[in-house]
Amino acid sequence: MGCVWGAGIGAMGQGWWPQGLCGAATGPCGASMGPWGACGAGTEAVGQGQAIWGQARGAHRGAAVACGGPSWTVGSPGARGAVGQPPSASVDPVLPPFPPPPAARAPAMGLLSDPHCRRALSRLVLRLNTPLCALSYVAGLGWFLALAFQPLAPRTYMSENAMGSTMVEEQFLFGERALSYAREFAGHKKKAGGMPVAWLEKTMWTLGLEVHRQPFSRTLPFPDELRERYMVKGTNVYGILRAPRAASTEALVLSVPCSEGPHNNQAVGLMLALASYFRGQIYWAKDIIFLVNEHDLLGMEAWLEAYHDVNLTEIRSSGTLGRAGAIQAAISLELSSDVVTSFDVAVEGLNGQLPNLDLLNLFHAFCQKNGLLCTIQGKLPRSDWDSLPAFAHSLQTLLLMVLAQASGQPRGDHGLFLRYRIEAITLRGINSFRQYKTLEGMFRKLNNLLERLHQSYFFYLLPSLSRFVSIGVYMPAFGFLILVLILKALDLWMKLSKSETGGAERLWDSDHAGGEESRPGLLALVPPLVICHAAGLALYYLPVLGQHVATQHFPVSESEAVVLTVIAIYVAGMALPHNTHRVLAGGGSDRGWMTLKLLALLYLALQLGCLALLNFSLGFLLAATMVPAAAAVQPNGPKVLLAALLVLATPAATLLLGIFLQRELVEAPAAAGEGWQLFLAALAQGLLQHHLYGAFLCPLLALGTYPCWLLLWNVLCWK
Repeated sequence: MGCVWGAGIGAMGQGWWPQGLCGAATGPCGASMGPWGACGAGTEAVGQGQAIWGQARGAHRGAAVACGGPSWTVGSPGARGAVGQPPSASVDPVLPPFPPPPAARAPAMGLLSDPHCRRALSRLVLRLNTPLCALSYVAGLGWFLALAFQPLAPRTYMSENAMGSTMVEEQFLFGERALSYAREFAGHKKKAGGMPVAWLEKTMWTLGLEVHRQPFSRTLPFPDELRERYMVKGTNVYGILRAPRAASTEALVLSVPCSEGPHNNQAVGLMLALASYFRGQIYWAKDIIFLVNEHDLLGMEAWLEAYHDVNLTEIRSSGTLGRAGAIQAAISLELSSDVVTSFDVAVEGLNGQLPNLDLLNLFHAFCQKNGLLCTIQGKLPRSDWDSLPAFAHSLQTLLLMVLAQASGQPRGDHGLFLRYRIEAITLRGINSFRQYKTLEGMFRKLNNLLERLHQSYFFYLLPSLSRFVSIGVYMPAFGFLILVLILKALDLWMKLSKSETGGAERLWDSDHAGGEESRPGLLALVPPLVICHAAGLALYYLPVLGQHVATQHFPVSESEAVVLTVIAIYVAGMALPHNTHRVLAGGGSDRGWMTLKLLALLYLALQLGCLALLNFSLGFLLAATMVPAAAAVQPNGPKVLLAALLVLATPAATLLLGIFLQRELVEAPAAAGEGWQLFLAALAQGLLQHHLYGAFLCPLLALGTYPCWLLLWNVLCWK
């Protein structure tokens, strides 16, 4: 029955037949029919796999493709010649649609299309749910601990070509001038009782800078007892070194916070000496801003808002009279003595933001070039990565960074620059040293940038300055923890589906009323949802709004009233009436609490998943503490044990445990009383950070995590 197409039909590019109809055919048609393939009678396979007809994939269904068969009918009669004759090239063929054959459709439908496979999978999930959850949780913690191992933490490298080499000849020799400026600044500061604005303006003007001042003021939502301030007024002073080889389109910033007392006077002296040296160079292609900000983060926030002409907080300022170009990078400098032997670098910014890794790599490269010791989290890097003590050292550094990032508080003035997409770090000089060439080299390299830093990582963890863990490596640890919630939610969903099917069968065979009693509606879930989120709203708004009422009725200060109100509302949420579902028909059945727990698990998984994309450390810590309690809680079990586990899983308990862990890692363990005082101070600072700078930790815990935890507490109290 085999056949051969007539001469000329198979000519590539000359006949009407599409090139890819049969491809390199291997299908037999009685005998081998050459490169354009053949079709056996009654077969659908054409060419190597399936005939490609126009844009469609797959073979013609049925026997219409058989060469020489009577069913070969395409288009209208006469549109093509008989088999063995070339069709008319002037007629455009009308091609019918060709759905894929059953063999091609079956893999796409997957195993879930088979009801037997679905039942087997559901039985497997139900039977092995608890072991799978335990295994996934242990795998998540194990993966996180393994991040400190060398194979998972490769060496850092420079990705930006403009900063790929440290071949810069530093010539800054103004160390003595820096010390002279520092002593002079300290004298005028002591005489003025604060920042000597007039002296700074005069000195910067003498150095040839374009000088501006910015007064600002801010009334705090409640007194800051840690720094003893409520009505804050200050002045920022900054000088602009205009680039002689550019049109003021880009800029770099060197900032120094003016602190109370003798702290950081040396940093101001070094900044002025660098300004004097930079003024005499002609290779600058970017403006350089030398900024002295008062009142640490408050002054920096006021300057950044005025510079970018935005109003994110309630800081009042006169604005900035002078502007340079778009800020590409910034370095904040803090020195503790006249001379410095080592630098500690801080990278954690507001809400856990991190600068581009290339900026950190640049600092590390110049420290190595100049023989300067550099640390991160106060830890020196070790060279013996293969030893167990080195692994423990790297794990300590990694945990310290995770705790600092999870707090959401900036560890320096650089942390506020990151909100404006400005890469920045804070350098803290420790003990003594006089090599100031590191800063000169960094600014000269940043001057070479043609665009913003973007080629390296923005999401990473640092077990040391020389090694990093990228987001693709540390995210699986979080994924394993979230998998526990997904598996437990899937288990509840299958049980609910099974009970619903059984209830429908019983409803068919037996009493109608009994079937309705076992199936409570979604109305039973409304009261606990409303109560839990109302408690969250009270936790967020009442402490600050009700501080004056509390001070009138209790002998406490405003700051103490805010913190004590937070604790009172937090604890009162556990005593709320969580049994309102019992007034509804069927609200107290097992289906009720299973549905509520399913909703709480999905709610928690969604929150933690979104949070981990913004602040991995915070999401991981909350998942590590809340996931076991969320998976285990149920009303039918050892309630005392489950209640204790659930209380230990609260966000407040996570904060308290994090404080003790951080003190242990810095080798300064805190006693119980000291830890409690640090906990109260952390609550107050968290509220202030939110109202002053927009940190999202406070609203996240109050409006999201705490109501979700109350839903789990409601499941435990279900009757």
